[in-house]
Amino acid sequence: MNESRIYRRAVFRMSAPTPQDLGADAGMEVAFAGRSNVGKSSVLNSLTGQRKLARTSGTPGRTQTINVFDLDETRRLIDLPGYGYAKVPLEVKRRWEQALPAYLQGRRALCGVVIIMDVRHAPTDLDEQMLLWCADAGLPLHGVLTKADKLKRGAAMNRLQAVRRDVAAAGVELPSLQLFSALKGHGIDELSAQLDQWFGIGNSERD
Repeated sequence: MNESRIYRRAVFRMSAPTPQDLGADAGMEVAFAGRSNVGKSSVLNSLTGQRKLARTSGTPGRTQTINVFDLDETRRLIDLPGYGYAKVPLEVKRRWEQALPAYLQGRRALCGVVIIMDVRHAPTDLDEQMLLWCADAGLPLHGVLTKADKLKRGAAMNRLQAVRRDVAAAGVELPSLQLFSALKGHGIDELSAQLDQWFGIGNSERD
C-alpha cells in the first residue's frame, strides 16, 4: 500500500462538546461525518492503522462530542458526532442541528469533509442535508461508501453509481466517491490520496 505515513501518527487530543470548544481556528483539519452506525470509526481506525484510535460501539449514537486527532503540529482529523439515531436525546439533536452548520460554515481551518455512507443503502435525508450544508459552505467533499465487502464487486459498483445519481438528484455535486472495506483493508490508499491533496502533503512526507 502507498498510504501516507502521517495518518499512522494520529494521536487523540481532545473531545469537544461543541465547535466552540475546539480551540484556536488555525492550521488545517479534515472532518469525517456520517450517520450513526455507518462505520465512521472503522474508517478512521483503518486509515490510521490503529484499531482503537476512534471508539467503535454497538450502541449507535453513543458518540455525542467532536473528537480531535492530531497528525502533526498543524494538521488534524475531526470526528464529528454520528447523526440520525432516534434514541439520541432531543436536546442533543437540536444542539447539533445548530452547531454543525455553524462549524461547517465558520471554521477557517476546515479544508475538506469526508461523508461516510453505507454502500447497501441509499443516502438518507440527513446525509443529503449534511451534503447541502457542506456545499453551501463551499467545502470540498469526498464520499466513502463503507462495508463494500458485504456485496459482490459488480453489485458494489452498481451501488456506487446509484449513490452518485441520488446525490446529484438532491442538487449536490460530489466530485469523488469511493468504495471502502475496513474488514478487507480496501480503499485506504484512495482515501489517503484525497486527504493528501487537501492537506497539501507532498512526496517528501509520504515515508
